[in-house]
Amino acid sequence: MKALNTVNLLDSIIPISQFNKGQANKIFSDVKKSGTKIVVKNNIPECILMSPQNYQRMMEEYEDAILAAEAEKRLAQNVQYTDHDDLMKKFGLSDSDLDDIEVDME
Repeated sequence: MKALNTVNLLDSIIPISQFNKGQANKIFSDVKKSGTKIVVKNNIPECILMSPQNYQRMMEEYEDAILAAEAEKRLAQNVQYTDHDDLMKKFGLSDSDLDDIEVDME
């Protein structure tokens, strides 16, 4: 998703009155081409229009940033972690005990 600079930011602003004038199809077509539109009402931004693909990509980047921040926070705590083998010994399990267990991973 490309960032908006001052020039294309101004080009992306559309008054809400254009929707009332039956120009929604043109606006949606412009969103597909340019990526985003900022809808203003009384010169105040009301919403941002973007394609579903751009929205999904933005949300994935946001979620990745949250996960990265959480990982950094955890690593900074210098916590002692337990590995798989130690957990298996602690609970008296062997690898064969886990053979018949199904796990779904996404």
